[in-house]
Amino acid sequence: MSGDNSSGQPQGRFRRMLSRLTSSAEELDAEELRQETAAESGCTPIAGCGDRELVTVAGTLRTVTLRPRAGVPALEAELFDGTEALDVVWLGRRSIAGIEPGRRLVASGRISHARGRRVLFNPRYELRPVGHGSESA
Repeated sequence: MSGDNSSGQPQGRFRRMLSRLTSSAEELDAEELRQETAAESGCTPIAGCGDRELVTVAGTLRTVTLRPRAGVPALEAELFDGTEALDVVWLGRRSIAGIEPGRRLVASGRISHARGRRVLFNPRYELRPVGHGSESA
């Protein structure tokens, strides 16, 4: 049965190819984000973040909205890394240059929970270049 190793690899490739063909665009995007986030040094997958833990996470901003909290303006963004989403909130801000849907971001801070979701309030952040192939720049 040791000869089955060579036949096992093509079957594995075929299954991966079939899986990619039958996956939705959202699933493919999530897989790509998981791989990119894994490549970021020192970043924790959002799904692995615990409450009140100091973390550095990376992902893509899905949505950006202005939502007042207790009468104070607050810029909220949803960061998705392929494993799970997290809300990033900048209190006292109406807008921040470069914070827009589709932008890659690395954020650091202490995770908390609000309304059943993970939240980073006023994180340190670094904007990443937009689009593929920008890593050579």
